[in-house]
Amino acid sequence: MTGDSGIGSDRDSGYGSGSGSGLEADTGTEVEIVEYTDPLCPWAWGSEPVFRALRTALAGRVRWRRVYCILFDLDDDPAPDPAAETAWYARYVEDIGRHTRAPRAARLSRVAASSWPASLVAKAAELQAPDVADRVLRRLRETVFVLGEPADTLESALDAVAGVPGLDAGRLAADAAGTAVRDLVRADHAEARRPVPEVLSAQGDSPHPGAARETPDGGHRYALPTLLLRGPGGRRVVPGWQPYEAYATAVGAVRPGLPTVPQLRSGAAALARYGTLTEPERAVLTRGAWPPPDAVRVATAGGPLWLDPAEAVSHPATRQVS
Repeated sequence: MTGDSGIGSDRDSGYGSGSGSGLEADTGTEVEIVEYTDPLCPWAWGSEPVFRALRTALAGRVRWRRVYCILFDLDDDPAPDPAAETAWYARYVEDIGRHTRAPRAARLSRVAASSWPASLVAKAAELQAPDVADRVLRRLRETVFVLGEPADTLESALDAVAGVPGLDAGRLAADAAGTAVRDLVRADHAEARRPVPEVLSAQGDSPHPGAARETPDGGHRYALPTLLLRGPGGRRVVPGWQPYEAYATAVGAVRPGLPTVPQLRSGAAALARYGTLTEPERAVLTRGAWPPPDAVRVATAGGPLWLDPAEAVSHPATRQVS
């Protein structure tokens, strides 16, 4: 196995699934941000606070597009000792958590067999609504990093996102199993393996500077996560795990004048908007008292995950407790 795993209106999204114009509101100049990611990547999970904050600052002003890179691919070699691989990977995720402060499961049942099912479900959700797609992707991330049970089959991925507000579950299941969505993810897979030259030797002080990863066929793919920004000022790429300032600087370079200060909400409003928040997220997305009186706390080995009461009704973490 190979990859970043180390093993062989007032919508914050501001992006479309490919059909929207994403035009910047006051000039008509298109600014695109491409997020190279995977639902099951620990560095991408740890970057959620920064990316959520950036999307609040840029809401409605850019087109934000996600490319699912398939961290755990179907042609990866199976582990000779799955238990040892799982123990190693759990320590790896714990080490990443020391940098990102992201929640992590107290026990990881296994290393994901494949990223394809979760990526198909995440891509299918983009055919519905941006906020629905955000919540679906978030649920998929939480299966491994909160619950310790990666959504690595189509059945488990669909079960994980059941009850997401606004989601048409029947349509999602049909789309995720269809050839059109699979072709979209295949295109993502291919795009991720055509990295821009700037990331081939990325270096820096970050514990994950984001240099492109070698692939078994001798090529490269983007490290996860990576943001590629395009605008009238040219192209900038911010690979790996980086501070908010690195992304704000890149935004200013491709389109001077775009706001980069995150929009803060009250704790209750932010939790209602996002459904779930980690401690690092609430620090950059909320103001005032915390937690809201009716917030539902889910304990993890890396700190709590907070659920909005409406989200808690169908969230896998509360289903497990029940």
